[in-house]
Amino acid sequence: MNRLILLIILLMPVNFISAQTEYFPDDLQFQPFMANALEPKLGFLFELGKNELRLDIGNSLDIVKWGSEEAAYSIGADLFTYTLLRGETNFHFPVHAVDYLFGLNFAYKRKVGENEVGARLRLSHISAHLVDGHYDWQNDLWLDGHKPRVYSREFLELMPYYKLSDLRVYLGLTYIYHVDPVYIGKGNYQVGFDYIARDFISQGISLFAGYDLKLIIISKFSGNNSVVGGIKFGKYEGKGFSIYFQYYSGNSIHGEFFDFKTDYSALGLNLDL
Repeated sequence: MNRLILLIILLMPVNFISAQTEYFPDDLQFQPFMANALEPKLGFLFELGKNELRLDIGNSLDIVKWGSEEAAYSIGADLFTYTLLRGETNFHFPVHAVDYLFGLNFAYKRKVGENEVGARLRLSHISAHLVDGHYDWQNDLWLDGHKPRVYSREFLELMPYYKLSDLRVYLGLTYIYHVDPVYIGKGNYQVGFDYIARDFISQGISLFAGYDLKLIIISKFSGNNSVVGGIKFGKYEGKGFSIYFQYYSGNSIHGEFFDFKTDYSALGLNLDL
């Protein structure tokens, strides 16, 4: 880890290292990709027509940012949980599974005329766990015969993008250098875009949409599709509140169900911190 950070610093131009530096800035320099599953969220996703929902409690934080309006770097941290629940009477929400992600990120962006280019490099760990809501206590067995299993991965993820006005197009390459189970493929490939209509309705109310395709390898290549669209109240690239629709098809994002196929439409509520 220390060697990676040192290498990044050594590769940076001297004029950027000596440029204006800000510690713990209010907003993220690198905005999350709207349709990408592994992005910071703080809210709920209610599956339509099913008795399932997801609770996301996570945040990304820039620790230090430096550069100028023309070009800037940042180093930050990620800490997420995403949890699969079901609804019951009396406001009970048994938890089926929970996943944890934590790691560091390194970001860069530069103005190119009226447009922008940038990239984010992540070094992260994910682990997954079944919880007591997935256990049938009366019959003393795990639901659907699905017992807990070890799932974890450590990976490097590089996601460059090109932004043309309010449209951002990106690619993604993930190298998983350690994974359990060991037969999961070590390369993920990704492409997508997002668009935000800034202050479309009035000042502080924006519309957004995005699409993400991720190719993963389990026993063979499989495609995960995510489509989102919604409305955001607040800063279009900062703090606010979002209401959105999402359609997802592909392998479950929850590690305990990594080889399960899922297909759902959902309504999401999210606080952008």
